[in-house]
Amino acid sequence: MRLVIQRVTRASVAIDGKVHNAIGPGLMILVGVECGDTEADMEWLAAKTAGMRIFNDAQGVMNLSVRDVDGEVLAISQFTLTASTRKGNRPGYSRAAGHDVAVPLYEAFCDRLTQLLGKEVKRGIFGADMKVELVNDGPVTIIIDSRLRE
Repeated sequence: MRLVIQRVTRASVAIDGKVHNAIGPGLMILVGVECGDTEADMEWLAAKTAGMRIFNDAQGVMNLSVRDVDGEVLAISQFTLTASTRKGNRPGYSRAAGHDVAVPLYEAFCDRLTQLLGKEVKRGIFGADMKVELVNDGPVTIIIDSRLRE
């Protein structure tokens, strides 16, 4: 699984021209699920995300987690994070997990992060054509790949 985590002052996702979900200060997370990803990948990423210290403390040092600052989270599924760009100019998506794997892992990630944070992780709709808006704070953007954890 791959995540793109952005520290935001606000973020929203619209579907069919209507805002589906929105958050204030916190994290906007893009979630990509690849073939072969497992529950262990999801668990590791959820724990890593909940504890990642990318918010400023009183001294202006990135020393606090989203949990510490009581921030909100918006998680959006995005299969294009699995793109292979090694050949040619058209990305390939053969590594993207099918719905039977991707949907349960995306939902499990959101549910587990909800448990770890003690507040609802807001979501897009898997497979929908979504319009995502955000104001990146910092800017702070972190990319995490569960296959690179060892």
